[in-house]
Formats: sequence, structure tokens, C-alpha cells
Amino acid sequence: MRRVYKQAQAVLAEPRGHRVVLDGRPLRTPGRREVVVPSAALAAALAEEWNAQQTDVQPATMPLTRLVATALDRMPVERDKIVADVAAYAGTDLVCYRADHPPALAARQHAAWQPLLDWAALHYDAPLEVTSGVIPTDQPRQSLHALAAVIAAQDDFHLAALHAVTAACGSLVIALALVEGRLDAEAAFGVSQLDESFQIEAWGEDAEAAERRRALGADIAAAARFLALLAE
Repeated sequence: MRRVYKQAQAVLAEPRGHRVVLDGRPLRTPGRREVVVPSAALAAALAEEWNAQQTDVQPATMPLTRLVATALDRMPVERDKIVADVAAYAGTDLVCYRADHPPALAARQHAAWQPLLDWAALHYDAPLEVTSGVIPTDQPRQSLHALAAVIAAQDDFHLAALHAVTAACGSLVIALALVEGRLDAEAAFGVSQLDESFQIEAWGEDAEAAERRRALGADIAAAARFLALLAE
């Protein structure tokens, strides 16, 4: 897509909300929905993304715009599926699967992950079982239902961010901790990449793995900023 507009601006939308306009014309999602968001700060940040584009508009450089498009285009028609996809992570959550060895890795996992599990158990009344190795373990049905209800209660914008973070972290518990403000983006990335970081310390890191980690970190950071802008 070529840049054919001169200026992007955030303006007040009636009766409520904030929209982004390109040369006075409403910005629309790929699904042709007008971009109206609940936060003035988010609208201003979206306008900044569009003003930062050069000759060509590069969606890869516009993470906030992509999250808004997800919220506006996908949630109204795919909400039940997305809720189910996110809830499914609780059944095989990263933080529930611990290493048998080496002891240093097992200790690091326990120190980083157990407080998050304890928090989720108390905060959502949703205790999850811990196991060793990679063989799946059945989680308490009541806990899975409780977590699914938390996900379903999110509005479309928060659900878009929760979906992105859960996928990037491989963990619903970590993603909820970020949404609730218990973890920031850096901490969420760190605990979600604990195993990989341990291996890198021992064996080093190749370029492909480094790029993958960079992309995951960027996704988590973008979602965290998106949530912060929604709250302003």
C-alpha cells in the first residue's frame, strides 16, 4: 500500500470514543470498519504509527494498528473461537511443566513460575497442577472453567491483547499476569523464555532463534503498550 495521505490525526468521535482520520477521512480496518477506539491516548499512538510511514505503508511496523484491526474485525465474528483458543492454553500451560534435570533449571523454573501459579490460584480461584516432563496432565475442570470465564469477560480490545500475549508466551497464566499488571513486558518475556535462556547460557544462540525471540519480545511489548494506552 502506497502512502497517499499527508497527515493522520486523532479526533473525538461522537457519541463516545476516538477515531483516527487520514487527511480528514476516517481510517478503516482491512474489514472496512471505521477505526474508533475507547482511549484518546491509543488513538494518538495509532496516528503516530501512520504518520511514521514513508513512501509505502508497512503493516509490520504498526503493531498497535494490527491489534486494533484484530479487535474490530475478528472479535465480532470470531469471538467464541478466540476465547476457546486462549482458554485452551490453560490445559497445557507452560508454567505447569517442569524439568526433571538439570537441577539448576528445575530450581529456576520453580522460582520464576510457582509464584505466578500461586497468584492465579488465589486471584481467580483456579489452581493448576504441576507435572514433570512433557506428558500432558489433566487440570481441574473447575479451574479451567474459571479461567475461561475470565477470558470471556474481556472486552474486544483487551481480548485482542490477551490473545497476542498468550500465543507469544505459550502461557495463559503469564499473559493474565501481564494484563493484570503483575508483570511488565520485559518480565513476561523473561519468564516465558526461561528454558530458552537457560539453553542459550549453556550452548549459545543461532541467528534464527535470536530473530524468533526478538519477534516474540516485540509482540509482548506491543501488547503491553496497547494495554497501557487503553488504560489512559
